Amino acid sequence: MRPPRSDFPTLLASALLLASALLALPSHAQSNTPLEDNRIITEGYIQLAYELGGVLDPTLQPGGVSSVRPNWFVFAPHASRTGGEGMLGTAIARRIISAARGQPSLSVLHALQRVGLTGSLSLSAQRLGLELVLYGIPLDAAASLAALATAMNWEALADPRTLLTTAARFAALYWSAPGFFPLDKAERLVVTLERTLHEGNLAIYTDVGGAGRLYLDWRQGAGAVTPERVLTEFTLTGAVPAQARQAYDFAVAHAYDTPRPYQLHLLFPGMNWKSLLVAAFAVYEQARLAPTPAARDALIAMGNNYVAWREQHDMAQPVFTPASPRADEVSRPALMETLTPLLTTDFGTMTWSYADYAYSQADRDGNPLTSQPTEYSWAVFWDRWTGILYAFDQAYLQPEALWAMPEPVVDPTAPSTWN
Repeated sequence: MRPPRSDFPTLLASALLLASALLALPSHAQSNTPLEDNRIITEGYIQLAYELGGVLDPTLQPGGVSSVRPNWFVFAPHASRTGGEGMLGTAIARRIISAARGQPSLSVLHALQRVGLTGSLSLSAQRLGLELVLYGIPLDAAASLAALATAMNWEALADPRTLLTTAARFAALYWSAPGFFPLDKAERLVVTLERTLHEGNLAIYTDVGGAGRLYLDWRQGAGAVTPERVLTEFTLTGAVPAQARQAYDFAVAHAYDTPRPYQLHLLFPGMNWKSLLVAAFAVYEQARLAPTPAARDALIAMGNNYVAWREQHDMAQPVFTPASPRADEVSRPALMETLTPLLTTDFGTMTWSYADYAYSQADRDGNPLTSQPTEYSWAVFWDRWTGILYAFDQAYLQPEALWAMPEPVVDPTAPSTWN
C-alpha cells in the first residue's frame, strides 16, 4: 500500500515556498537527495496546476475540483509522483544492498522483509526475485533488482510471458553491468535508474515548470490578457514569435481534428520547440474565451499536446537515450525497456498503466509467445508519446479525477510505512 496522502491545504502552502526555491536556485538541487528534489517538484507542480487551472476555470479554488478539461500542469504532479515512487524503489534497493554488505540474506523474501517490505508487496517482489535467481543472480542482488519495481504494476507480471521476458532482460542488464562482485553489479542498475528518473524530473520541471512560472508571473501583471497579447508580448528564451503564431493558428484551426494532430515534427519542421510553449499558453487563453465547453476542451487538448511534445521530445528523450552513455551505468534504453510493461501512474482517482495501453493496440509481432507490453519501450520516443496521448484521452473522460492531488513521496524511515 502506498503512503497516505497529506492534508492538502498544508501541502499547498508549503509548495509556494519550495517551488520558488528550486526554480530560483538551479544549484539548490546539488545538495538534495533525488527524493527531496522530487518532493519540491511535485509540490511546485501542484501550485502551477491550481494557478493555471484557475485561469481556465475561474470558479476553481485552491484545493478544489474542476470539471474543466485538465491542462498539462494538472497531469504533471501525478507524473512527478510516479517518478518519486521509482526513486523510492531505488532507495529501498540501496537499503537491501547495504544490509547485504553487512550480512547476506537467507532468502529473497528475507532480504525484502528485513528492509521493511511485507505483505503482498514483498510476495510480488519475491516472485520476480526468484525468477532472477534462476538466471544465476545471487539472492540479495536479485532482491534489490526486484525492489526497483516496488511501486509499479505487479499485475502485469501475472502474464507469465511478461514475467519471463522481464526477468530475462533484468538478468542481461545485471550480467552486462560494470563491476565484479554481485552487489556492485546490482548497484549499477540501481544507480542508473535513480539518475535517469532524477535527471528527467529536474530537466522537465526546470524547462516546462519554469516556463509556466514565468507565464503566470507575466500574466499577473499584464492586465487584460488575450491570445494576441501572449503571442506579441510574452516570450521565452529560444522561442521564435513567428513560429509560436504559426503553431497557435494551427491549433485553433485544427482543434476538432480526429485524430488530434500529434506528429508535430511533420507539421512544424525546423521549429524551435520552445515556441510551442508560448503557443500553448496562447491556446489556453483562447480556450478560456471559447464560446462553448466543447470548444474550450478541444483547445485545451491541443495546448496539452504542444506542452507534452516539448516535455518529451526535447527534455525527456536525451535523458533516456544520452548521446554519451556513462561508463558506470548499464544501458538506460535497455533498463527502461525492461521496466516498460510495469509502468503505471495514478492520475488522482484514475489509474493508467502501460500494459493496458499495449493490450489496446494491435499485436506488433503477431507472436503469441510474446506479450504485447514487452514489445514496447519507454525509451523509444514514439512508444512513450503514443502511450502518453492514450493516458490523456483516458483522463479527459474523468476530468475531476486528476484534482485528487498526490502527496509527494518521502523515503520512509519506518518499515511500518509499507505493508
